[in-house]
Amino acid sequence: MKLAIVIPAYNEAETIGNVLKNLPKKLNGVDQIVPIVVDDGSMDKTYDLAKKNTRYVIRHVVNLGVGAATTTGFEAAKRLNSDIVVTMDADGQHNPNDIKKIIKPILDRKADIVIGTRMLTIAGMPIIKIIGNWFMNFITFLVFRKWTTDSQSGMKALNKKACTLMTFHSLGYEICSEIIGEVKRNNLAMKEIPIETIYTDYSKIKGQNWLNGANVLIKMITIRLLGKKR
Repeated sequence: MKLAIVIPAYNEAETIGNVLKNLPKKLNGVDQIVPIVVDDGSMDKTYDLAKKNTRYVIRHVVNLGVGAATTTGFEAAKRLNSDIVVTMDADGQHNPNDIKKIIKPILDRKADIVIGTRMLTIAGMPIIKIIGNWFMNFITFLVFRKWTTDSQSGMKALNKKACTLMTFHSLGYEICSEIIGEVKRNNLAMKEIPIETIYTDYSKIKGQNWLNGANVLIKMITIRLLGKKR
């Protein structure tokens, strides 16, 4: 059983080294763990630091967006014939120990995709992020007709079936919502598992700007219309 850990990264030189070093080396039910970093046109030392800690680093020449970087990571994982793919952020906000929790339902064949949800334990989460996350959950449901408590979570686990069936049009953060839409479109089994979020001054300023919600909504509607044509 091969597990690929896809980490999109843009200007994450401050954290990418520690994120990779802290990844689990062994997991029950997994024979091989393969970290894949997608450097999305970083202008700092992200690429160099990632190369020191994993052999699989893909570099976009220009910054395309987290959606494009995630899709590149999925394609790399499929080429490596990975059985499970985990996504996580490069800013250090995810606890790598939670990987074993979110892959368990897949190993047990109880889910095709697992969302690591931050919204069931919100202690320490900035109020603006709580409001923003619930807003995005609501509009994700309106557009894709699939509910989740944390549509914008960067920590997810997918089995090979889900990775094969899902197709993406997203370039930016709307990929989080598009993944939920693909769960609905492909009738995939989804579970949610509570995860820890590590809030630092650095991680608090990363991620989506909720003032950009209208732009994300327009992109999601466009993606929804494209999906109907498939």
